[in-house]
Amino acid sequence: MPNERVAVVTGASRGIGRSIALALAAKGATIVAVDMDQAATDAIVAELQAGGAKALAVVGNVTVAADVERMIDAAMEAFGRVDILVNNAGITRDGLLMRMKDEDWDAVLNVNLKGAFLCTRAAFKVMSKQRYGRIINIASVVGQMGNAGQANYCASKAGLIGLTKSNARELAKRSITVNAVAPGFIATAMTDALSEKVRDELTAQIPLERLGSADDIANAVVFLASEQSGYITGHVLSVNGGMYM
Repeated sequence: MPNERVAVVTGASRGIGRSIALALAAKGATIVAVDMDQAATDAIVAELQAGGAKALAVVGNVTVAADVERMIDAAMEAFGRVDILVNNAGITRDGLLMRMKDEDWDAVLNVNLKGAFLCTRAAFKVMSKQRYGRIINIASVVGQMGNAGQANYCASKAGLIGLTKSNARELAKRSITVNAVAPGFIATAMTDALSEKVRDELTAQIPLERLGSADDIANAVVFLASEQSGYITGHVLSVNGGMYM
C-alpha cells in the first residue's frame, strides 16, 4: 500500500490488534493505535516507531462517541487523513444464557458492535471527503456458527457481519469498501492457559489441525486494506482453518 496511508486500529495494544498494527506498518502505513490502556498503547507505538513507522497513541473508549470523535480528530491533526479503519476492539463476558447478567450482555454488545458503529460513522466523515477508504471489521467464526455459552459475543459478531454488509452498500458510492475478517480459534494468551486436553479438543474441530495465529488474521487485514482489494466489499473473509465453511 502507498506509504501515505493512515490506518486507525482499535484494540491495538495486544493480541490480534497488535499484530494488525505491526503488519500494516510493515507495508508502509502510518498507524494510529487506539486502546484504553495508556501504558500498553504507548508500548505498541514505541515498538512501531522503533521499527521505523510513523505512529500515534490515542487512549479512548470506543463506546463513547466523544472519545471516538477525538480519536479521528487526533489522526487528522497529526497526519491529515484517515484511509484505513480496523474495528478490532472487543471483549468477552461468557456465560450460559439463563445465568447471563444484563450488564454482561450490554457490555459485550456495546464494545463489539456499538463501538464499530461509532468508529465507522466518525471515520466516514473523513473518508467521504477523500472519496477513499478501507474499513475492516474483526468478526468471528462464532458469529457465523454460534457457540454455547457465548450468546452475547456471538450476537455481537453476527451483528457486526450485518453492519459490514449494510455499510458496504451504503458507502460504496464514495469509493469506501467495508469488509469483515472472521477469525476461528486463534492462539492467544487465553488459549495458552487452556489444558492440553481442551486444546486438543479445539484442534480436532479444525481441518488444518492447528490453531490460527494472530499473524494469520493480520495478513488477511493487510490484503483487505490494500489497493489490490479495491473491487471487494461486503465480504466476510473466514480465516478459520476450515472449521466453518
